Amino acid sequence: MRVRIIPLAFVLMAVTACGSRYETAGGYAQGGVYRVVYNSSGVSMSRQKVQAAIDGILEAVDTTLSGYNKKSLLSRRNAGEAVELNDMFRDIEAKADMYCRMSGGAFDAAAGPLFDIWGFGFTEGKLPTEEQIAEAKERCSRREVLNFNAIAQGYSCDLVAAYLHSIGVKDMLVDIGEIYCEGLNPKGKGWAVGIDTPSEDNAVPGSELSGIWHSDGGAHGVVTSGNYRKFYYIDGKKYAHTIDPRTGRPVEHNLLSATVVAPTATDADALATWFMVIGSDEARSYVEAHPGIEACLITSDGTWTSEGF
Repeated sequence: MRVRIIPLAFVLMAVTACGSRYETAGGYAQGGVYRVVYNSSGVSMSRQKVQAAIDGILEAVDTTLSGYNKKSLLSRRNAGEAVELNDMFRDIEAKADMYCRMSGGAFDAAAGPLFDIWGFGFTEGKLPTEEQIAEAKERCSRREVLNFNAIAQGYSCDLVAAYLHSIGVKDMLVDIGEIYCEGLNPKGKGWAVGIDTPSEDNAVPGSELSGIWHSDGGAHGVVTSGNYRKFYYIDGKKYAHTIDPRTGRPVEHNLLSATVVAPTATDADALATWFMVIGSDEARSYVEAHPGIEACLITSDGTWTSEGF
């Protein structure tokens, strides 16, 4: 489950600070709103043209990768139509395959059939049979249905950031449900991002925070994934939203949310999903073994943060 994290330094109009001029672009994309704050100093392109270019990027993502747009390249491919894959599709599929290999199958863009039988797609929440689980796992192995939701928003952030880099922007915050930030905010400080408290009664993103992550000015993707807003009970047992593609069943560990900081938003997005599958102990070991990756792992027993978080 993608959990929205809250940028704490958005501006709603042009702001001049520290000799720089910050602009805001925004609109609707990927089932919600997006906002981009950037330092336009030294950028010759108008805010309107930057806005149009960002909208064009997000429109291309929708028509290529959206599972909700029935005319997208992904939806047509999943429906069995013979389609010619474009560069964007091949790029994100290659990234998803890389994360699948790295995680030993804990991250799998072909795991959609498992979510459907467990009631987290568009079906009723009821327990599947062993035969249904085995059949769904077989469909996954045949890659019948691909779903890039676990990295598409982070990937979109990186695409927008790459565009901003191409026109000379160095200070930016890109929020498309997930976050990419770099450089300084309008106050001349690193960007700040709030982490939602993972509790079942915290239904409004940003209303209750467990902490705030502060950027050091470097290039970072920041993504939170969690179980605590999507689950169901059957016969008194709680079944979490996160499915382990390796077992075909919901996870049973006590990790409630994983916030990951990585060099790109795509990396952070994939790792947050991966960590929610493997649980806090394995996730902590991974972070400690990989410089450049930071995390905040909130469990039912407490919170662990990496040294550089």
